[in-house]
Amino acid sequence: MTATLPAAPATPRPTTVPAPLDKRRLVTRPVIRFRGSRPDLVLCGVLLVAILLVQGWNIQQYPTLSDDEGTYLAQAWAVQNGRGLAHYTYWYDHPPLGWMQLAVLTWIPSLFAPESMTVASMRGAMLLVSAASAVMLYVLARRLWLPRWAAGLAMVLFGLSPLSVVLQREIFLDNIAVMWILLAFCLAASPHRHLWHHFAAGITAAVAVLTKETMLVVLPALLVTMWRHTHRDTRKFAVTGAITGCVLIGLGYPLFALLKGELLPGSGHVSLWEGITYQMSRPGSGFLLSDGTGSNAVLDSWLYYDRVLPLGGLAGAALLLVTVRRSVTARALAGPALAVALLAVVALRPSGYLPAMYVIQALPFLALVLAGGAASVAHAVLRKGRPLPRLVPVRRAVAALLTASAVVYVAPRWYEGDRTAMTADANAPYRAAASWLDREVRDPAHARVLVDDALWLDLVHSGYEPGLGAIWFYKADLDPAVTRTIPRGWQDLDYVVASPTVRRDARDLPNVKAALEHSAPVATFGEGEERIEIRKITRSRTTQSRVTEGRTTGAEAP
Repeated sequence: MTATLPAAPATPRPTTVPAPLDKRRLVTRPVIRFRGSRPDLVLCGVLLVAILLVQGWNIQQYPTLSDDEGTYLAQAWAVQNGRGLAHYTYWYDHPPLGWMQLAVLTWIPSLFAPESMTVASMRGAMLLVSAASAVMLYVLARRLWLPRWAAGLAMVLFGLSPLSVVLQREIFLDNIAVMWILLAFCLAASPHRHLWHHFAAGITAAVAVLTKETMLVVLPALLVTMWRHTHRDTRKFAVTGAITGCVLIGLGYPLFALLKGELLPGSGHVSLWEGITYQMSRPGSGFLLSDGTGSNAVLDSWLYYDRVLPLGGLAGAALLLVTVRRSVTARALAGPALAVALLAVVALRPSGYLPAMYVIQALPFLALVLAGGAASVAHAVLRKGRPLPRLVPVRRAVAALLTASAVVYVAPRWYEGDRTAMTADANAPYRAAASWLDREVRDPAHARVLVDDALWLDLVHSGYEPGLGAIWFYKADLDPAVTRTIPRGWQDLDYVVASPTVRRDARDLPNVKAALEHSAPVATFGEGEERIEIRKITRSRTTQSRVTEGRTTGAEAP
């Protein structure tokens, strides 16, 4: 018989990295593999369905269509149809990469139903962006060592806050940029620490900046996250490679302008330098916390939809930054907390311009730090130290009380905000105005209508000539290619669609202001300040005959 030795007992595989011998204490965490974790996949999937349901329901009717949405979509339409980088002269107001991505997102539906390429219907494309961003936020939360419940909380805060529901529905470049910056953070926090992950993080960060240039503010926070998640032996290579990739991709934009001969100002062309100086010299909105300023009005609009995410996120960021030396969670979330702090500092500039969509860039980081702050509090209440056995029920009762209080405070407010977003119809006046212009104007191919970009594509699909028949009202005063076609100003126009945006900005646009003054309403939709008036230009018979003769002979062609 052959003697055999008994099998050695199996050694369990460690789930954490063992501490070096030269260190007494080392906090370690397991590597979280999202794809291989069924509980993570199930939780993320369920929350994603809830987010898409709330954000997608009634998306065409609420919120009110904005001129910015129409502009980005019209520029995407121009790219799809080979008309250049914009539906008018591209003047480097923003890098074009944002609406080029939008053109890809809306390409398939516009291919099968060209008439559906309007702002309301194409809002559905933003659901794809919201879905990708929400999933990446969950992945990032887990990679930053948040427990599963806190990662789910971050996803809920990001996707179901009434402020998020309203802003993420709209066709804004900021939403696309957020998707790319979240991907950059996920790559920077990769548990595998591959060099190519960090190089890719730099490249995707550059894509985020070229999608919306204000993402530059967040890059230091990305660098902090990358520094904490790189191996010290390869840290210099990883960070250097990420910065190099980001800079090289970012330089593509000025290189594009240089190759077109539009880098610097000159006669007869636009320039990148003029676009940058315009954005930097825009009139400031005033101090954020001063009553009566434009920035304060923007802040009020954010807090009208939700106070929990902005204020709670700021409090969470402050808590994490203060306890960064004492808390593992605070150290892990140092990057997102720094992002919140940087964005807040920029918003507080008294001389800066604060647009309403600025907060979109902060939403994922506010959600992360608020969930991280909740995790820190839960850890302090439930697991800090070794409490006496009789104190365990007390700690659990305190945690339950805090959770119930938060739910009681948040749930009714979020319910009302989300219910409004899912039931209200704020765009009935726009639909009625588009229908009237399609039905009542006898010869749309030769009519000239001043309109905001929220309705511009509706008119194009109704037969109005793009650019010269349906005229984006800003261009009637600011684009020489358009002003040359209306040498007599308001007298060369037929209608002006006086939406709230047109009435508000007309005071700085002489041709638009004159068109409103020399016109009379023929149809009105809606009430109060939100009404839309279709106004017909009133002019003498002599002037009318000259205009008709000029159009017939083509004397006014560009």
